[in-house]
Amino acid sequence: MRRATTAAGLVAGLLTYAERHGADADALATASGLSRERLRDPDERVPLARYLELVRVVRVALDDEALALHHGAEVAMADVSIVGLIMEAAPDMATALRQLQRYGRLALAIDDGDDGPQFELECSGDRLLLVERRPVDPGPELSEEAVTRLVCGPRRFLDRSHVLRVHLTRTAPARPDEYERVLGCPVRFGASRTEIELHPEVGSWPVARHPRYVFGVLREKGDALLARRPPPETFRERVEDHVRTVVHEGEVSADAVAARLHCSRSTLSRRLRAEGTGFRQVVDDVRRDLATAYLRAGRTSVGEVAYLVGFSDAAAFSRTFRRWTGQPPGRFRATAATAAE
Repeated sequence: MRRATTAAGLVAGLLTYAERHGADADALATASGLSRERLRDPDERVPLARYLELVRVVRVALDDEALALHHGAEVAMADVSIVGLIMEAAPDMATALRQLQRYGRLALAIDDGDDGPQFELECSGDRLLLVERRPVDPGPELSEEAVTRLVCGPRRFLDRSHVLRVHLTRTAPARPDEYERVLGCPVRFGASRTEIELHPEVGSWPVARHPRYVFGVLREKGDALLARRPPPETFRERVEDHVRTVVHEGEVSADAVAARLHCSRSTLSRRLRAEGTGFRQVVDDVRRDLATAYLRAGRTSVGEVAYLVGFSDAAAFSRTFRRWTGQPPGRFRATAATAAE
């Protein structure tokens, strides 16, 4: 079965970014079903669904609809992944881009085998394009984050702009000018594919931010990581991932989640029992973790939090939250804010 994963370094990098901008990183990790302890090794694999859920809760916590853009511009690939380090150790941009094509799966991978490049160079007349071709659709957040890093990261060592324009498949945001400000080039939205038009002579531009010996060592490690398979996940973790994607819609149906997992409701119940839990308990735990994360972030009203975790009635949410924590949501948020000062 194909399984999408991302590198733990990217996940940890987003938590650090959120913390730097005033969010409670521990609460956000818990809400996304992540253990910060397990993120210490940047080369470990994390289910992509967990990272996408983290992106969602961080976006809400920071109240930033352009989170992928701002995060990608501030945190370079070399800060969070061996892919960036290999590229920055390359002698020139042509070699760096070839390393991206070879090792890009270390940032986002599909277990089971598609080893094609996720960003591929393409010549179209006199234009040089870097085109996104991923084995699965990662969603607009990951595309924007990756594109932003490819545009903004090399500015740290190049003395001129290497990007002429960017095409994104997403619809135009409320503030398209913010994308052009951050990326420093014209941006087209609603395109048929994600692509970056590069300066036609960029391949010859020097990089080599590290000694040549380091380049070889990093490539050896990269090859070893490509051969490593991600660890298995528990059935509960798979159920949690699906619950998080629909919990804001209200009542979460065991039948619907079982269908997403391609099993019967009885199989869902049996496998959860074997791991010492039940479906209602999983839903309750996901709602609790999300609610406490949003309230600790302090930028979302109690009513908005109630909606985000699937309650149509704020009073019912308050009663349930008191059962979870022993205090009403307003007091919990005030106490968390005081502790953070």
